[in-house]
Amino acid sequence: MRTVAVLLHHAVRLFDYGVIHEVFGVDRSDDGVPRFDLRRCSPGRRPVTLAGGVTLSADHGLSALTEADLVLVPGAEPAPPAATESERRALRAAHDAGVPIAALCSGAFLLADAGLLDGRRATTHWRLVDDLADRHPSVAVANGPLWVHDGPLWTSAGTAAGIDLCLHLVREAHGATVAAAIARRMVTPPHRDGDQAQYLPRVVVEPLPDELAAVLSWAREHLDRPLTVTELARRAHQSPRTFARRFVETTGTTPLRWLHHQRVQLAQELLESSDLTVEEVARRAGFGTTAVLRRHFGRDLGTTPTAYRTRFAAA
Repeated sequence: MRTVAVLLHHAVRLFDYGVIHEVFGVDRSDDGVPRFDLRRCSPGRRPVTLAGGVTLSADHGLSALTEADLVLVPGAEPAPPAATESERRALRAAHDAGVPIAALCSGAFLLADAGLLDGRRATTHWRLVDDLADRHPSVAVANGPLWVHDGPLWTSAGTAAGIDLCLHLVREAHGATVAAAIARRMVTPPHRDGDQAQYLPRVVVEPLPDELAAVLSWAREHLDRPLTVTELARRAHQSPRTFARRFVETTGTTPLRWLHHQRVQLAQELLESSDLTVEEVARRAGFGTTAVLRRHFGRDLGTTPTAYRTRFAAA
């Protein structure tokens, strides 16, 4: 994935385009990040006025969508009106050509207008899920996830969730190390899983974020050992039940799911950047045995540890 095309439709939101540009349009080759060819595509290469009064020049027409390795569709605020016929044709042509397509926030409405989400699962901003479901009853709209992957299509929740989806797409194509390098430069978490909640029920909870951060930091340094909610709760000076409840309220995911994602990510990094045996990677990441590591890689990443290393270690 090197050539990325962004569809500049008639109601692009500035933040969504900014996210796409930050991830795919900035040269970070000094950090080992491959250079992406970000192509701005609009009907007839006409300039597009983004929300906020910013005018953006296009360097390609809509036919360029079929030539890309990835098509990105930014959202709008409020949800965009129905896609134009030229936008629908271009999206369908890219889909028919086998190009993966990802929509940020309300960009899902354009994919639905093109008929690409019929019979598929998708998400959008939590305030727009009912509208999307009403306008497109053939779409299985999910209210809650940060992003959803169904076949060659991705959709994300609102605003910052677009960052999570874009980094996930980089991680899938170029590995966890490259995605983490981009995240460091953007000063954003390198990974939030798609099934994490879009929003949290409370803004401030106990324990304070700094105290929880200390527990999580300790856990990351001890992933090779069996870790339980009881042990994490003890370090937070709470009962397991209280710790688990407040953990979800603070992070949007459960302690065990968080631990699992941390272990998978550590295994990815070790496979990419070290010569450790797969057995040793499994031990250090806390999976214990190669068989367990292989099972989780197959379920979460759709590949094996050996195949993952072959694909990403050289890069």
